[in-house]
Amino acid sequence: MLRVTLTKGLVGKKDVHKKVVRALGLRKYGSSVLHHDSPTIRGMVNKVHYLVTVTEEAETAESKKAQETKTAAKAAKSPAAKAAAKAPAAKAEAKAPAKAK
Repeated sequence: MLRVTLTKGLVGKKDVHKKVVRALGLRKYGSSVLHHDSPTIRGMVNKVHYLVTVTEEAETAESKKAQETKTAAKAAKSPAAKAAAKAPAAKAEAKAPAKAK
């Protein structure tokens, strides 16, 4: 796991670098986030290396649970999951016989 901390302000920095910092999940000076060590995260950190500090941390059971919870929450919010949730309700309405007046 990598702990990325924003150690410099973003005033006067390039817009691309501001977007990379925001994509890393950093908002304010001094904020920090945990990320899994991957080539994507390493590349983002490399791009804004002068704005952040990186420390490696051991992955704990709590961080694994937190990551699983976050992944499950994202999956539940995805458009495909919403469509799948609506589909059974739509089928039940279609199967109900229409009442004659």
